[in-house]
Amino acid sequence: MHAVSSLPAPAVPVMRDVVYPRDRFMRLPEVISTCGLSRSTIYDLISREQFPSQISLSGKNVAWLASEIDGWMQARIAQRAGGTA
Repeated sequence: MHAVSSLPAPAVPVMRDVVYPRDRFMRLPEVISTCGLSRSTIYDLISREQFPSQISLSGKNVAWLASEIDGWMQARIAQRAGGTA
């Protein structure tokens, strides 16, 4: 006769409150509204490599990553506060 094991079954990890960060695309009107810059200023800053570049979605459709726009804004705030930018 085989002895019955009294060991508990292995615990299955429970995935509660797991948050997967997800970036999103912002189109130009939202970028303008969010950062307060005009279209021409945004493209001027991009040409001087002082603003995040747009990403081509398809054809003439472009967008910006929300995280990059947020990062740019945080750097401006840090610069004003005397931090590093």
